[in-house]
Amino acid sequence: MIGLLCFALAVLASPFKSKLRLEAENAVLRHQLNVLRRRLHGRVRLTNHDRWFLIQLYRWFPSILRVLSIIRPDTLVRWHRAGFRCYWRWKSRPQGGRPQIDTELRVLIRWMSVENPLWGAPRIHGELLKLGFEVAQSSVAKYMVKWRAPPSQGWPTFLHNHAPDIAAMDLFVVPTIRFDLLYALLIVRLDRRNQVLINLTANPNAEWVARQITEAFPWDQAARYMIRDCDRIYGAVVTRRLRTMGIRDKPIAPASPWQNGFAERLIGSIRRECVDHFIVLGEAHLRQILQSYARYYNDVRTHRSLDKDAPVSRQIQRIGSIKSHAILGGLHHHYARV
Repeated sequence: MIGLLCFALAVLASPFKSKLRLEAENAVLRHQLNVLRRRLHGRVRLTNHDRWFLIQLYRWFPSILRVLSIIRPDTLVRWHRAGFRCYWRWKSRPQGGRPQIDTELRVLIRWMSVENPLWGAPRIHGELLKLGFEVAQSSVAKYMVKWRAPPSQGWPTFLHNHAPDIAAMDLFVVPTIRFDLLYALLIVRLDRRNQVLINLTANPNAEWVARQITEAFPWDQAARYMIRDCDRIYGAVVTRRLRTMGIRDKPIAPASPWQNGFAERLIGSIRRECVDHFIVLGEAHLRQILQSYARYYNDVRTHRSLDKDAPVSRQIQRIGSIKSHAILGGLHHHYARV
């Protein structure tokens, strides 16, 4: 009944339509019948000629969308837009001019500009000339990385430049089986993340900490800067010992442990990978555990920040059978070729 009513309304409205519009709609209907006649089985298959025919009629008579039944109107509109993109891509194709430089040279220009943010196009152009590349300076400026702000040294670069001269220290607490508290002092150098010293006591004081700093660094190999927190245990004796050894004291801000992140991260690794898995019997037992872990940490354990190398660089072994050596009673293992 609804279809019959729509047909009657269409018949009544047909005298008011233009003749070309009616012919376009009839052409679309006849073309849809031809497409359906050649369908063998499955879904309707449209060729590029069918798409071109429907798109051209849609450009001239957009009203044909109302008589389309084998495809959705959105599909026809999408075809139309894709055709426009192809047309304008063809219109905007290069018509000649200066040929593009090689991809390898473009990558090299970007690499140089990223590694040297202070260099401009003339400097990079000069380097390329010395490397045997014949390229215009304007081309170098075109393919350089465009910086939004004036380049400046970032914190990663600053830390990389000064890491060999920086050390950090911190204290952490380990309970024993009798609920006694043992205090361990950790000193780490930032360049290779290696533990310089780890020692413990049941009664820490400023004199003991100052003595550990002296034992950690030879007088001719001491760090230039020492990062520490604001614990009261680092008294005048510690600061005077640092100054005597030529080490500049750098305490962090109060309640800001992230400013001593290297030492805090190492303490977390010691807890997660070592002391949390043992029941500490006493001071001698804990000292043995920490010394074993320190040897494992410095000589064996790989670090992501060191490109998967150990603080004391490990040689790559390619020949020999692989053997496993237990560390800390089998908590960790060292794999080596023999």
